[in-house]
Amino acid sequence: MKLGYHTGYWSSGPPAGVAEAVIEADRLGFDSVWTAEAYGSDALTPLAWWGAATKNIKLATNIMQMSARTPAAAGMAAITLDHLSGGRFVLGLGASGPQVVEGWYGQPYPRPLARTREYIDIVRKVVAREIVDYQGEFFQLPYPGGAGLGKPLKSTVHPLRAEIPIFLAAEGPKNVALAAEIADGWLPLFYSPKVDGFFRAALAEGFARPGARHTLDDFEVAASVPVLVHDDVEQAADFIRPMLALYIGGMGAKGANFHRDAIARLGYEAECDQIQDLYLAGDKKAAIAAVPTRMVEDLALIGPAAKIRDELPAWEETVITTLLVQGDVNAVRKVAELFS
Repeated sequence: MKLGYHTGYWSSGPPAGVAEAVIEADRLGFDSVWTAEAYGSDALTPLAWWGAATKNIKLATNIMQMSARTPAAAGMAAITLDHLSGGRFVLGLGASGPQVVEGWYGQPYPRPLARTREYIDIVRKVVAREIVDYQGEFFQLPYPGGAGLGKPLKSTVHPLRAEIPIFLAAEGPKNVALAAEIADGWLPLFYSPKVDGFFRAALAEGFARPGARHTLDDFEVAASVPVLVHDDVEQAADFIRPMLALYIGGMGAKGANFHRDAIARLGYEAECDQIQDLYLAGDKKAAIAAVPTRMVEDLALIGPAAKIRDELPAWEETVITTLLVQGDVNAVRKVAELFS
């Protein structure tokens, strides 16, 4: 299982110490570094800025929101960063959720899977420097109407690679199957060895579809998994509870929160309902306190180094090929030592 470094979301500004951590991850032989975006910082600019100081590590987005850019703009960005990095770019895409898509980007959210399929089709055409003439349900190039002067175009820039790896973020089984069918990798957010069988079945459905690009043997799964070395398990869990409470309670509306559903699938339906109710009622402190330690341990590797090493084999037996971790430069070094 390979290691990747995830820089995480920005809050009021860039995360402290990330530039140093990225350089150290490159030095220590991490496979990849990933940047995120929600409705603040974008994923591409920090990746280019921090990535410019690296030599070998892959530079990837987790995730670039599809509603933020047209497919052509995403393809242009992929070609550009792939050239600048010497062929190290990985394009991680995701649909995000209806609150962000419709509230921030002013785009419609319904039928995200069908929209994703068209989006990736067009991105691949752009990257391959094909003439893009596409008449889909969601995307039409050239645009029908308007000035009536649009014509099919192809990139003026010759790509460094005719194909750039595309990873798809997905949480529900239908979207996971789509990732297996049309993408080169899958980006799960809340993974646990407890649900490995469930997701193996979803992936198998996608791999079995006509035209699928990969099998499980050559498909990448890069999962964000908190890893925190700490002598006290409860104190380690306290660092992670706020993040879980936010995703369960605040990252989506009641009845339309895919993150909450993914965690509830682990057997925490009642706990997720309680956390969500508290969070939406404005009692964030109580919502955080309601996150049980066993939930944290299902989704993260926390505690003393010996405990984490004992738990690692269960993770290594899953479909995960790359474990994405966060933290400062010291955290990067500790994780590297754990996996050495």
